Amino acid sequence: MYTRISKSGGRSYLQLVEGHRDAEGKVRIKVVANLGRLDRLSPEKLDPLINGLNRAVGRIENTAHEITHDPARTYGTVFALHELWKDLGFDRALNRALRSGKRSIDAEALVRAMVFNRLCDATSKLGCLRWLETVAMPAMPETVTHQHLLRAMDALMDNAEGVAEALARQIRPLVDHELTMVFYDLTTVRIHGEARLEDDVRAFGMNKETGDIARQFVLGVVQTAEGLPLMHTVHPGNVSETKTLQGMLSTVLERFPIQRIILVADRGLLSLDNIHHLTDMADQDGRKLEFILAVPARRYSDLLETFQNFDFSDGDGLREGSFEGHRLIAAHDAGRAKEQGAARRARIDELDAMGNAMVAKLDRQDEGKSEKGRRASDRGAYSRFVRAISDAELTRFIKADLTADRFSWDIDEEAIARAALFDGKLVLLTNVPEITPADAVARYKALADIERGFRVLKSDIEIAPVHHRLPDRIRAHALICFLALTLHRVMRMRLKAKGHHASPQLALDILSRIQKHTAYAGSRSFHGISKTTPEQLDLFDTLNLPKPS
Repeated sequence: MYTRISKSGGRSYLQLVEGHRDAEGKVRIKVVANLGRLDRLSPEKLDPLINGLNRAVGRIENTAHEITHDPARTYGTVFALHELWKDLGFDRALNRALRSGKRSIDAEALVRAMVFNRLCDATSKLGCLRWLETVAMPAMPETVTHQHLLRAMDALMDNAEGVAEALARQIRPLVDHELTMVFYDLTTVRIHGEARLEDDVRAFGMNKETGDIARQFVLGVVQTAEGLPLMHTVHPGNVSETKTLQGMLSTVLERFPIQRIILVADRGLLSLDNIHHLTDMADQDGRKLEFILAVPARRYSDLLETFQNFDFSDGDGLREGSFEGHRLIAAHDAGRAKEQGAARRARIDELDAMGNAMVAKLDRQDEGKSEKGRRASDRGAYSRFVRAISDAELTRFIKADLTADRFSWDIDEEAIARAALFDGKLVLLTNVPEITPADAVARYKALADIERGFRVLKSDIEIAPVHHRLPDRIRAHALICFLALTLHRVMRMRLKAKGHHASPQLALDILSRIQKHTAYAGSRSFHGISKTTPEQLDLFDTLNLPKPS
């Protein structure tokens, strides 16, 4: 059965006809119904018939309205992150910690939006609003303003201790309570603004990224050997790294019921006070606190006699001694030692040649041979030479004789030989009794994973530069970025556990191609998502997350 347009008397008619074969096998057409003149038929007259037929076969109704579409919104990334957020229990934790009858905003949803924004499109808070217009974020308020985001940040800091405790409770099941290797390191985060406020965390200090003095704050991160972030700390930008260690350890012991902690930290965190404090904290309440700390180069001079007795010629490059009552482990890299020694000698030779050129110029002047430029003097030569030695950080090896009448200097070959003892060396201090020197070195080198986390914070998550002014807003910004890092690391752990090749950033990029669409036909709206590919479905399986529907 089908429709046919027939013509008669110059007019067109719409007919419903049916074809059949007669006894001779010829096709015959039977008119079932005449629907009327074509020029007098309108959608309003035909729609009831068409809709009745559609209903009879279970299809949606026909419409004469134009079909329009909203711009497609990214859905795959925010859906996956939302499911991971719920799987970790962060939604429950924040809802409990931020519950308030006086607050009209959904603080958990707003914090979640800012965290996801850091992973998907790290921008300022105003940029977060623009980003929200491009994604189909699950469980979000209909209206979000810049003021809403700031109030959510304030809510975080108003309940800072409760939030930290709630998040720690959700992370605890992922931590081995019997033995945990804890890695701790700090980085500097650049920040804008000139005003000075009470309790300000913005301070001028040496920036690790640029090597120059910058206004900044210091961010500390604690993570497990598997790369799971446990907590973070925020300090003023000029804080001494050694002063952050004790408070961090006390907090870790309070929040996580770990029976044994082996702390691994970089050389900037080692001081005699810290060693004594760690020793005092050990074995408290039946819990063990042990450490593997790198000895800073400034303390190598205290180890001169020990190193003179070490013989690294047998090839394994590992030796053990003692220092401050603890095990001292030294690892030697012969190739690195050769490079460092050659580089030092090259710098010394360059300065020696510079000094000889100055002497030659002074000698020519004494012989009455004039040269272009300012007249040289012994005192001026001293000044330039000493400044060059200081800039090259070679004052231990090259000594200008400031008491002599004529410009002269000496090269201290014994000092160079003493320095060569420490070339290519990594020196660790530990109180872990059973760990082998090779394992101690391997554990320390795993600290580089925190450095990779800092790179994620500064590149993918874009923690810096910070434009907030109020100290609590800066701390809230750091917490939001830390939560983003935690999601990033959990994704990495799950991808790695299943042997998947994708990084978290690549996985999010692949999932971002899943979009949500909305179409309109008259007063009706239709919603759907783009078809998922096998690669996208595999990512959801690998991440142990449900698939979007």
